[in-house]
Amino acid sequence: MSRALGLLLGYLADLLLGDPRRGHPVAGFGRAATLLERRLWRDRRAAGVVHVGVLVGGAVALGTAAEGVRRPAVRAALTAAATWAVLGARSLDREAAALDELLADEELAEARIRLTHLVGRDTSRLDEPEIVRATVESLAENTSDAVVAPLFWGAVAGLPGLLGYRAANTLDAMVGHRSARYERFGWAAARLDDALNLPASRLAAALAVLLGDDRRGAWRAWRRDASDHPSPNAGPVEAAFAGALGLRLGGTNVYGDRVEHRPVMGDGARPARRDLRRARVLALRVDAAAVLLAVVLAAVRSRGSVRQPGRH
Repeated sequence: MSRALGLLLGYLADLLLGDPRRGHPVAGFGRAATLLERRLWRDRRAAGVVHVGVLVGGAVALGTAAEGVRRPAVRAALTAAATWAVLGARSLDREAAALDELLADEELAEARIRLTHLVGRDTSRLDEPEIVRATVESLAENTSDAVVAPLFWGAVAGLPGLLGYRAANTLDAMVGHRSARYERFGWAAARLDDALNLPASRLAAALAVLLGDDRRGAWRAWRRDASDHPSPNAGPVEAAFAGALGLRLGGTNVYGDRVEHRPVMGDGARPARRDLRRARVLALRVDAAAVLLAVVLAAVRSRGSVRQPGRH
């Protein structure tokens, strides 16, 4: 039961403490990834495959070694520490709360700057409804990516799953986006992250449907609107959040010189500041349900892996 206990303790640590202020392991991994990229970068997919293979493979190997510790208490502590390091529930909620406060104080310029902590789009000209829209969309997507997915892989594969997933997700954020430099080199990171997030994004969307204010609206938006989203994993969870909250998400996003016209999701009104608190509550509900499911799944898997003594 060390895996189940470790996941629960790690989630509680993230909820109470948030991300480490200094020496964050994910930041250290990012620096190592940047150094390796300088040596390996070529404008070819094969180079990106090697980059991803070395870094994600190394993270999985480290997790496998830690998983092999025989003492259950030590293994639970290692799982808790890894879970705390890879989750982002508290930090995500903290950013959304800060934006809510800035908008309440009519600090629109400061809110635009603070929003860059959550999104990669150009925020310099966004009005209040667009700031709220971007925040809700980020809450939805990152609830899946930074909470539900690592808990899922931690329950299924333990420490190798936790570290391997976070490594892949971090690499996608670093090199998986479309640009002249990463169109080919970042292909492997983007595809691996899509594959790993596939089950968790559907689970996050299903939890949003079950725990949202409007179950029928969430289910309808998921079925109707998710497939129009350019991301196969952000689409379901953003659509489910839109329907559950009775909001209309999607629209035009600007990324430097690139303009994307995202499909409209949901049937409600444009988001307003009051919707930020409702979105935060929904995200926290999904987080709590996800950790409970992860603990149960880990416990069931650990019980099933215990071999019964054979007869001689």
